[in-house]
Amino acid sequence: MTGHGTPRIGLLKALAFFMFAMFAMTTDSVGVIIPQVIKRYSLGMTAGGAFQYATMSGIAIAAFGLGFLADRWGRKRSIVAGLLVFAASCALFAVGRDFVVFIFLLFLSGVGIGVFKAGALAMIGDISRSTREHSATMNMLEGFFGVGAIVGPAIVARLLVSGADWKWLYVIASGLCAILIAVAVFTRFPQSARREAVRSRSLSETLSLLRDPYALVFSLALMLYVATEAAVYVWAPTYLQGYRGPVAWFALYVVSIFFVLRAAGRFVGAWLLARLPWAQVVVICSSGVFLCFLAGCLGGRGVAAVTLPASGLFMSVLYPTINSKGISSFAKPKHGEIAGLLLFFTCLSAVLAPLAMAALSDALGDAKYSLYLASVFAGLLAALGVWNVVANPTRGRLAQRDDEDYLDEPAAAAGAIS
Repeated sequence: MTGHGTPRIGLLKALAFFMFAMFAMTTDSVGVIIPQVIKRYSLGMTAGGAFQYATMSGIAIAAFGLGFLADRWGRKRSIVAGLLVFAASCALFAVGRDFVVFIFLLFLSGVGIGVFKAGALAMIGDISRSTREHSATMNMLEGFFGVGAIVGPAIVARLLVSGADWKWLYVIASGLCAILIAVAVFTRFPQSARREAVRSRSLSETLSLLRDPYALVFSLALMLYVATEAAVYVWAPTYLQGYRGPVAWFALYVVSIFFVLRAAGRFVGAWLLARLPWAQVVVICSSGVFLCFLAGCLGGRGVAAVTLPASGLFMSVLYPTINSKGISSFAKPKHGEIAGLLLFFTCLSAVLAPLAMAALSDALGDAKYSLYLASVFAGLLAALGVWNVVANPTRGRLAQRDDEDYLDEPAAAAGAIS
């Protein structure tokens, strides 16, 4: 499909922002939904956590196995295809009743997310004029993700109060997704960089990235971050359930407060990164996260009810900054593949880390051990951030990409719809 004229960069950014907000409504509501699922189906933490594992497994598999489609098909086609899969799977929640059916639909929705998210992340690289602008846009993107993460749990809470089933959250998300599909279909996308050179991209190309040390280090950093974050939005409500101390209000709304602070911090992150080197921002924020988790471990549930949601303010900048630097360390024709690879490791951690926390807590008989394990992950991430500041391994790579890939104004790229 082709067209003429200049792509509207502002509209493309808005499309990406609302896509992230839309799917965040579902993925980041699991912490509120899981206790309801555990109660309804008489499950333990490990089994109930399947609502997290299923979605993230679908995203991981699609990101790793299908991330190259953003380069081979083009950004537009991969985004529309992924949105269609997500919308269909969410709509089917209306007729679902069994736990196994819900798990399958969550997995399918994750596949859709993996495809359209890789396309959206690659598109952001296409319309960015420098690696610094790429990081700032990614922080804005994740800021909208944070808004969706606030809205989703609020919708679930409202549904439960009104006597409705939590599953209608997914039906609502399906309706919003249908609107985004229509917008994507009629929006003009820029020509992907050196499009003809990437038509033959395949899974083998993605596998070849595993030999690149930059891809592996950024993947490790993202895995540590996600492992820490998941402890809050997946298991903090379970850990703090029944707390009746002086900060019980924080315990009751721990996920909502966490996402509010994380969303606010991500908008501030775009401003902060324009004034400080990204490596310094990462080490400051990762250290702040570690201190929040350490205080929660040492102070018990009363302290954790405050410090766990407060960690969202420090986490806010970490994921979009690490992810954007990982993507922009590679040439633009590979942005779909590297975005998919990084997303794969992100979701792999989102599956394995909560599973490990749940298994440890079930084995030792107390949900506090999920917090202890997450604190180890937070400490490792802070240590990696310090090493990054000292060694500065990506300086030459990012400078090369600025020189070779970000000199031309993306808005000037008229032509075929990708």
